[in-house]
Amino acid sequence: MLKKIITSLLMFSLILCGNFPILPIELEEAEASSYNNLGQRPFMGWSSWSSIRKNPTEGKIKAAADVLAEKFKSHGYQYVNLDDYYMLDWTTTVDPYGRWKVDPKKFPSGMKALGDYIHNKELKFGLYVTLGIPKGAVDQNTPIEGTPYHAKDIADFSKGQKVNFNFKNMYAIDFSKPGAQAFIDSWARLFASYGVDYLKIDGVRNEDIPDVEAWAKALQKTGRPIHVELSNNLDIKHADTWKRLSNGWRTDHDIEAYGTPFLTSWKKVSRRFDDAAIWQPHAGPGAWNDFDSLNVANGVKDGLTKTEKRSYVTLWAIAASQFVIGNDLTKLDTFGISLLANDEIIGVNQSGVAGKRLYKTPTSQVFYQALPDGTYNVALFNTGDSKQMVTVKWADLGIKGSATVRDLWKHHELGSMESGYKANLSTHDSRMIRVVPGPLVANSSTGGAVSPKNPRQTQIGLDY
Repeated sequence: MLKKIITSLLMFSLILCGNFPILPIELEEAEASSYNNLGQRPFMGWSSWSSIRKNPTEGKIKAAADVLAEKFKSHGYQYVNLDDYYMLDWTTTVDPYGRWKVDPKKFPSGMKALGDYIHNKELKFGLYVTLGIPKGAVDQNTPIEGTPYHAKDIADFSKGQKVNFNFKNMYAIDFSKPGAQAFIDSWARLFASYGVDYLKIDGVRNEDIPDVEAWAKALQKTGRPIHVELSNNLDIKHADTWKRLSNGWRTDHDIEAYGTPFLTSWKKVSRRFDDAAIWQPHAGPGAWNDFDSLNVANGVKDGLTKTEKRSYVTLWAIAASQFVIGNDLTKLDTFGISLLANDEIIGVNQSGVAGKRLYKTPTSQVFYQALPDGTYNVALFNTGDSKQMVTVKWADLGIKGSATVRDLWKHHELGSMESGYKANLSTHDSRMIRVVPGPLVANSSTGGAVSPKNPRQTQIGLDY
């Protein structure tokens, strides 16, 4: 009932403000996570992993928060996510109750102080965990907070140590054992005491569903709204489970181009086209597909051309992927800022609709969002290695007659077009347009997207 009241009030306030059209379904009926009311739109923020990786420090995270508050908060970005390596080696060192211990050299003021710093900027604080119980806790047989049980009472030795990407040495937990849920409860309370607003749970596989369920229960008990993101490369066969237990899930492996001097590559980005098509039916208010970070604003370090960077953001926007910056925020270039702070493109991402694939050829793809007010957002991509014309036909969108077109990257009206739209695209380039069918022209100004907060948009580098 509380969820229905909150979401109904949310819809009413949005309609009064004129920022969103009425959705085709009521939000309270959405198949959102069962233990919080978060994620009505894809989350927007920054993550430390792409640029900082194994070397986060208190100073680096605060510096990122400073830039996010100054340059991006006004565009809807909220979360400052510390992704891994904030803890001491858990094979030997844990806190008195068997949980990870914060590295005092990296974070001398502690996590609560860091959370307070981020909150004072009117931003939200994100943190990271993997599944299981640390080897250090089991070896030392640490007590489970508030219970008579200890680490060895809940470890599942038959399964051995879990391998969770950057570390192993996390034993599986037997959730049939007394004290197992209490251990996760205590960890969730610890995160809540830090002021955590977002938790990335890493290393999730199908056999780990009981672990994720335990975390869902634990986070609910804290009484603190905490956005839950599951990682990575989750199995689509269990999409309904991920939807029930989280606000988002990684559909693929990491976007980073490990072993190269670059943050990412076109090969890493382009594999998300099929992810966008296959996972689209499972995204919606409360829980969204996550294609991983956007690395488009550190110049040549990104490993992409300007056109590839624009296509990268265009795909994340039309697919309504979580919109999280991965770049070093202290070394941003103006072109990257123009991509990440374009409010019309952000509006597509925040429209509440995950785009469907309309066409796919060996060298091109077209995705679209059919919006509740009868308008469309359409993204056209040249995925080939030479320049070509990419077309969308109105009839294939269900439009009868002509429609007016707006270029959302350039904030420019292109006028009325009779049967469709064509874009002459260079290799790996794209267009994002809003399409308003003829009868709706007089009644539509935003195309169902979020109204731009700053109409004086920069168009640096948009040279097509």
